[in-house]
Amino acid sequence: MVDSGSSDATADIARSRGAKVVITADWPGFGPQKNRALDLATSEWVLSLDADERVSSILAAQIKHAIATNENRSDAFDIPRLTQFCGQWIRHCGWTPDLVLRLFRRDMARFSNDLVHERVEVNSARISRLQAPLLHYSYPTPTHYWRKLEQYSGAWARQHYATGRRTSMLRAFLSGLTAFIRSYVFRLGFLDGAMGFAVCVMQGQAAFGKYFELYCLHQKNEQDPE
Repeated sequence: MVDSGSSDATADIARSRGAKVVITADWPGFGPQKNRALDLATSEWVLSLDADERVSSILAAQIKHAIATNENRSDAFDIPRLTQFCGQWIRHCGWTPDLVLRLFRRDMARFSNDLVHERVEVNSARISRLQAPLLHYSYPTPTHYWRKLEQYSGAWARQHYATGRRTSMLRAFLSGLTAFIRSYVFRLGFLDGAMGFAVCVMQGQAAFGKYFELYCLHQKNEQDPE
């Protein structure tokens, strides 16, 4: 386990369960931090999970079977992810099916260096798919959503600002509007009822927010270069 300075009992609990704990003083971003953990792993196979994800007993059995038999000689497995929003499982809005590559041979993959929304990059075309969903309890309350939105929007904007990317308020507005229409209409978000509408609105806000953050970064630094 690689811990980046958690303030709760996470490290102590991990040690009590027999885990080796490595404490890091800095936070380089999600992708680089996960690569640190990957460098310390010793098993042939790696299953990567976020703190708000759970493996059901059915998925656990499929994972064990896939590793033991590996009939297709795969180097990695996609897993469909089912996300819960404020107590309701969301089955449309572009959230389902949400395939995430999380099970892979350790020597065949690395995490991208993205500060947020990092992904597993596999040096192989032999990728199969499991059937049981990974349960994603990402947004138990609207507060959790707003907190993640602020964190991810800021990190995304800083990452793209560093590359010199520019944007405009028009682009921010159109991105937000397009994201809502795509999720609610074309990805059938309306079938998830009131929560589906809320999800699609928030996805529009997320799209608007990251471009707005980038726009504000340029405005601030151009007006105050010091």
